[in-house]
Amino acid sequence: MRYYELLFVLKPTLTEEENQERFEFIKGVLEKNDCDIVSVQDMGVRKLAYEIEKFERGHYYVIYYKANPSVIDEILRNLRFTEEVIRFLNVKYTTKKEIANWEKLAKGTFNKKEEVAETQKPAEESAPAEEKTESKEEETEAKSAE
Repeated sequence: MRYYELLFVLKPTLTEEENQERFEFIKGVLEKNDCDIVSVQDMGVRKLAYEIEKFERGHYYVIYYKANPSVIDEILRNLRFTEEVIRFLNVKYTTKKEIANWEKLAKGTFNKKEEVAETQKPAEESAPAEEKTESKEEETEAKSAE
């Protein structure tokens, strides 16, 4: 089984009952295709980056699941034919590092600061950069004092 993340956006004009019904339908499609749903996140109604079908907002959901690659086409076909879904994105995680991040995301324990700290250079190499920023701050303070 492979690791996947499905993000989809529902129309904001749906009532709560209709919204829940569409979500359950999509979740049911995953379950019918023998997908192992690990986590579901309801992100709520958010502003879209750009207007889609004259909608400026949408109700976001994220589902983390495991599935066989053969069923992905059927899942995506169902999403395309669901009128209430205005956008969707299915992401496959393949490398060990991606899968480790997927597990953190699915558990809700992913911390971007930890990832940045792991990729940064050691403290000795970053020290000169800190001195440069301090000197720029001192210059701005000196200019403002004049």
